[in-house]
Amino acid sequence: MLSFPFNDNHPMMFVRSLIFLSFFFLFFTSDASSLKQTYVIHTVKSDTKHIVTSLLNSLQTENLDDDDFSLPEIHYIYENAMSGFSATLTDDQLETVKNTEGFISAYPDELLSLHTTHSHEFLGLGFGIGLWNETSLASDVIIGLVDTGISPEHVSFRDTHMPPVPSRWRGSCDEGTNFSSSTCNKKIIGAAAYYKGYESIVGKINETTDFRSARDAQGHGTHTASTAAGDIVPKASYFGQAKGDFASGMRFSSRIAAYKACWALGCANTDVLAAIDRAISDGVDVISLSLGGSSRPFYVDPVAIAGFGAMQKNIFVSCSAGNSGPAKSTVSNGAPWLMTVAASYTDRTFPAIVRIGTGKKLVGSSLYKGKSFKNLPLAFNRTAGGGRGAEFCVGNSLKRELVEGKIVICLRGASGRTAKGEEVKRNGGVAMLLVSRETEGEELLADPHVLPAVSIGFSDGKILLKYLAAGGAANSTVATIRFRGTAYGATAPIVAAFSSRGPSVAGPEIVKPDISAPGLNILAGWSPFSSPSLLRSDPRRVQFNIISGTSMACPHVSGIAALIKSVHGDWSPAMIKSALLTTARTTDNRNQPIGDMGAGANAAATAFDFGSGHVDPARAVDPGLVYDLSTVDYLNYLCSLNYTSERILLFSGTKYTCPASPGELNYPSFAVNLVNGAGSKTVRYYKRTVTNVGSPACEYMAHVEEPKGVKVRVEPKVLKFQKVRERLSYTVSFVVEASRNSSSSFGSLVWMCDQYKVRSPIAVTWE
Repeated sequence: MLSFPFNDNHPMMFVRSLIFLSFFFLFFTSDASSLKQTYVIHTVKSDTKHIVTSLLNSLQTENLDDDDFSLPEIHYIYENAMSGFSATLTDDQLETVKNTEGFISAYPDELLSLHTTHSHEFLGLGFGIGLWNETSLASDVIIGLVDTGISPEHVSFRDTHMPPVPSRWRGSCDEGTNFSSSTCNKKIIGAAAYYKGYESIVGKINETTDFRSARDAQGHGTHTASTAAGDIVPKASYFGQAKGDFASGMRFSSRIAAYKACWALGCANTDVLAAIDRAISDGVDVISLSLGGSSRPFYVDPVAIAGFGAMQKNIFVSCSAGNSGPAKSTVSNGAPWLMTVAASYTDRTFPAIVRIGTGKKLVGSSLYKGKSFKNLPLAFNRTAGGGRGAEFCVGNSLKRELVEGKIVICLRGASGRTAKGEEVKRNGGVAMLLVSRETEGEELLADPHVLPAVSIGFSDGKILLKYLAAGGAANSTVATIRFRGTAYGATAPIVAAFSSRGPSVAGPEIVKPDISAPGLNILAGWSPFSSPSLLRSDPRRVQFNIISGTSMACPHVSGIAALIKSVHGDWSPAMIKSALLTTARTTDNRNQPIGDMGAGANAAATAFDFGSGHVDPARAVDPGLVYDLSTVDYLNYLCSLNYTSERILLFSGTKYTCPASPGELNYPSFAVNLVNGAGSKTVRYYKRTVTNVGSPACEYMAHVEEPKGVKVRVEPKVLKFQKVRERLSYTVSFVVEASRNSSSSFGSLVWMCDQYKVRSPIAVTWE
């Protein structure tokens, strides 16, 4: 249950009580003949839970004999992430609410989606090296994860040798189906479940397949929690694949608080808000959100509003960017106070070689580890079923007499990747070749299929399909597959094709996503109640699973942020974010520019693909300079978007007067929006202030890589620092030199002193 403090000595309590007594009485007694819908409702600040409870009880007693009376269903009251509540209301009741003093705004609830070992090694984390040292691992840091819950008995969440729970912790371990308070330990110190919003949209949760508790029935929450903060587990693997010395979370000594707000069909906004509200109240240091919806204005984005409330309490909030790439302007969770994380490859692969009848060799990816298949006939589309959707291997599209004993080719799209394998296996196919379309590019996903399966990129897929088209008679086209197991040393990082891209629609003044982290083929913990393929027909159960998504990238950054907070406990969330962004890598392990799989194997990624670059924890702990931001700075940014006072009130909680000139947000990157063809008179000025957190005396010099078509001037060109925490400012001007045919161009500004290289990306968008 949520805890709502009440202070009857507060000087404003009497006024607030009058406002909300009339507020709730009016809509409780409204006509209830309309259909009901669940809403998120923003109000002025007030502590009213006890008022609502007592009023509901009295109204229920007074109206027992009124058959037409319909009480609103109050789901949650929010006091930390925002001010307001969620409720299921009739249209008439909603109108009454809107006309009541204290009301700010309302919008319907909706479902958000989840953005679904070797990582620590790839990121340069080792015992006694960089951030994995005695200092950073000893302090107590609490990571709150809003997801599908957690599997508390999992080996990743052992509390062996952990000290007692810190006294500052205000949370609890909530009872629920198949989950008792004793289930928690010194590792998992808090757990709660939120489902009222979900059930108001979808219907009651079927507890034969899920649990109305913090227990994870799907696996996603266990996977993200173990990625961020899982304990060290020797020899972890997926059926022998991806086996290393050990699996570990980014900050394996962190405490975990699990807030279950995501279920089989998604995460209701109202439940996510309740989970974040609770996490703030409980006292977490980091909130990890591997979920989101479409890009929208911040004033109607619950994650943006709740994240603002967390930031005000000095909590770092990390979010996934979304899985809608490589299309442009698909990035979600784009508010500047949120860390928005894109997904990238590591250097670990699972190669499989497909040799077709012409002798041509195709390289794919597979988690299958077993015997090879030699010269088996291929089946595809008309030769596999011929029905609607047969080329995609959708359910009931294949025919056993056509595919039995063959390798079946399936195009991506139209159904789930593992569901395609299920359809092939059900009809007697012995293996599957899963071919990417042009929109998926050369992505090689290693999925936990129910049969031997190989993921093939678009280019090799074209070769395969061309071979089929020229094959002629049935059974004349054949293929041989050899499975190579786990390999290391591939070119990496590379931005994943599925990772959502900028520029942000909601905030084009900010470069989004912010950063990339490992998100493809990630090994982490899994729930025993779910198969690795997420198919009900799959009887397999695993302790660790390999899955992909920006959902996997987000907890990497959450755990790394916890490491930095361990070393720099007095840093604000903006300082931690700045440290991560300005030290990010832009070159791969071949010392070449990081690639973008969505634009082709040899294409370089841009700031709209990976923000500032790929996370580098070893450098982030000592960035030299940081760009700090306060609540007022963010409010002034909202002022610069021409938000009304009512919209700003959603974030500030109290009336805020915008300054005459809000100024630029002190962000560690530059998003420059220019009008194409406007000529050399078009100039944009930006002011930034940096804080010295490195060597006490250091002289930083500006180095600029200019975007094509733009002249960049920095004043001053040298920043001379004499002490730690000294703040110095500079200005940057962007002058149009020539019209551009392309829609964007990119560059960077780097401040350099001794070992420090403080880099800010520049993204110019031509409108």
